[in-house]
Amino acid sequence: QVQLVESGGGLVQPGGSLRLSCVASGFTFMYSRMSWYRQAPGKERELVASISSGGGFANYANSVKGRFTISRDNDKKTLFLQMNSLKPEGTAIYYCKPDSVANWGQGTQVTVSS
Repeated sequence: QVQLVESGGGLVQPGGSLRLSCVASGFTFMYSRMSWYRQAPGKERELVASISSGGGFANYANSVKGRFTISRDNDKKTLFLQMNSLKPEGTAIYYCKPDSVANWGQGTQVTVSS
């Protein structure tokens, strides 16, 4: 059974930082390309960042490039998203997802507000 448990969200002021984590189980994490998505209120879910199975290749949405860093620890089956210089438009629920599986986790809420 696939499980994706996101954590690390919270309330942060503009310009602040957060580090999200996603602990995965129920599929072969080390062979799966992984991604972070986010969904803001009233908007479609959008892709934020993706990382190859080995961690050597990553790509980012233009809106977060240079501020967010995706990484992974295959031994711990954990995906990370380091978010710096957060902006109010970053307020959303953030989800992790493997490309090979249709399941979604419950997400973690990020609110960027003064």
